[in-house]
Amino acid sequence: MQLTAVETLITILAIALGTMITRFTPFILFPESKEPSKTIVYLGKVLPPAMMGLLVVYCLKGFSIESATHGIPEALAIGFIIVLHKWKNNVLLSIGGGTLLYMVLLQIVFA
Repeated sequence: MQLTAVETLITILAIALGTMITRFTPFILFPESKEPSKTIVYLGKVLPPAMMGLLVVYCLKGFSIESATHGIPEALAIGFIIVLHKWKNNVLLSIGGGTLLYMVLLQIVFA
């Protein structure tokens, strides 16, 4: 089924509106001239580590010591992420580097 020109335009406008709402809402709710509440400051400190913990648990949910690799690629990738993050203190680099190492280990080393 093909969208008509009007349906395509409506879809594009809805996506643009949704993007604008999610981008502008924080600036409207928390202007620079006003100090955020203690709850917001607290959540800003505790939610990023909590989310990283959830991601680690989610990524390791299928892990089995009885698998052919015995969790070696996972352990090496996690160790690499920790070392890389302590060394460079860059979240994007740590996640990207760990993902790259994990994929190389799975696809080439432990294939």
